[in-house]
Amino acid sequence: MFKFEKPLIEGTMLKRKSQFTALVDIGGEELIAHIPTTNRIGDVENKDLPCLLSFHDDPKRKLKYDIEAVLLSDDDNWVGINQILSNRLVEYFFETHRLDQIVADFDTIRREVKLGVSKLDFKVGDTYLEVKTPLTTINVKYGANVKTLPPKPFSSTDRMVKHVKELAGSLQEHERAVFLQVFQYRITEKKERLRSTHYEEVSQTIREAAEKGVEFWEVQMDFRPEGVTLYSVTRSADL
Repeated sequence: MFKFEKPLIEGTMLKRKSQFTALVDIGGEELIAHIPTTNRIGDVENKDLPCLLSFHDDPKRKLKYDIEAVLLSDDDNWVGINQILSNRLVEYFFETHRLDQIVADFDTIRREVKLGVSKLDFKVGDTYLEVKTPLTTINVKYGANVKTLPPKPFSSTDRMVKHVKELAGSLQEHERAVFLQVFQYRITEKKERLRSTHYEEVSQTIREAAEKGVEFWEVQMDFRPEGVTLYSVTRSADL
C-alpha cells in the first residue's frame, strides 16, 4: 500500500464554489478547501458528497485542506480526484515492482523527461510513459442519493494529442512508449463516453499511435483513508 503520511480526514463537500475551491463540512465546522482538479467530477452535482481531505499545516498556504477523494456509490469505493497524486502512485508502484506487467526490466525511473517538444511524465528504463487521470466519466455505479448533471462530452486537448504523437515519434528510435490511464478507484460500471467535435481528432491520433506501436494500459486502484493499493493492471485496446 502507498500510505499517506497521515490518514485522510472524512468530511462532506457541501458545494463547489469555484474551479479550485469548495465549501466543506469537517466535524460540524464549515470551511473552504482546495480542489486539486479544475475539471468537473464526472456528471455529478458537487453537492453534499462525502469526501476525504488531506491537511497541510503550511503557513504559506491560504487553504489548509485538499479534497483528495469523493464517494459516489453506496459502498466504500472512494474516487480519487487528485491528478497530481497519480504520478506519485505510479512511481511508487513501479519502485515496488507492482507494475512489472508494464515495464519489468529497468534500472532507473526518471520524471518529466523531454521528448521532442513535450515533457512526458516518466521514462522507466528505456520506456517513455505518459500518465492521464480521466475524470470526465466516472465508471462507478452511483449511489441512490447522488444527483447528476447533463454529461459533459469528451473533448481533446492540444497537450494530450501532442503527447500521444510524441510517444509515437519516440518509437522511430526503437524505444518503447506507453500511455497509461490511472483510475484512482475500482471500475464497477463501464459508461459510454459522449462524443464531441474533437472525438475524431483524438481517435485518429490514437489509431495512428497504436499502429506505430504505442501501448495503451490502464490501472485501477483501491482508495482508502489510510492509503492506496493497486487493484488491477490491464492492457487496453483504446482510450
